[in-house]
Amino acid sequence: MTPSRGRLITFEGGEGAGKSTQIARLAAGLRASGLSVVETREPGGTAGAEEIRRLLVTGDAGRWDAATELLLICAARRDHVRRLIAPALAAGTWVLCDRFADSTLAYQGIAGGLGAAAIASANAVATDGLAPDLTLVLDIDPLAGLARAHQGGGEETRFETFDTGFHAAVRQAFLDIAQAEPQRCVVVDAAQPADVVAAVIAASVRHHLGSA
Repeated sequence: MTPSRGRLITFEGGEGAGKSTQIARLAAGLRASGLSVVETREPGGTAGAEEIRRLLVTGDAGRWDAATELLLICAARRDHVRRLIAPALAAGTWVLCDRFADSTLAYQGIAGGLGAAAIASANAVATDGLAPDLTLVLDIDPLAGLARAHQGGGEETRFETFDTGFHAAVRQAFLDIAQAEPQRCVVVDAAQPADVVAAVIAASVRHHLGSA
């Protein structure tokens, strides 16, 4: 019997919004309900895409301009979709992804100034038209999110060093995307305790996709 198609749930939001924590919690709940689940991230998720990730998220803020970031991200996304996301969905697996095309629109398109048209064209090539079934936008004040992110340490701090105006523009871009596509996007107040955020996310998945 051919398995039913899996679902693609993407998690979006600014730095320090808690996406990785909430992906792990949702994945555990979905697995407990009997679903096959894979957790992944962008840029990254495959060996080639992870190599590109290192170029993007380390080093100083001026290492790349927005256009170069777009090309690198979409190269990584193309590999990620072809090698991991599309095969998993075809096999009936649910895919939970930390960032996807909306992040490219918010970061490079809006905050980076490239515009929506350029992002749409590049993403069309990278994704073959694949779109999320549900997008959870974890919303948090940029300063609070950056404070959280700084506590985590590590080397992947390039985007954290961008100025506060950039991060404010990213936040507004995500809110505008969600407002424009309410059937796909749910905005979650990520400043709440993690347990509360997880409960809201689980309820949203049940409402939109009938599971979790």
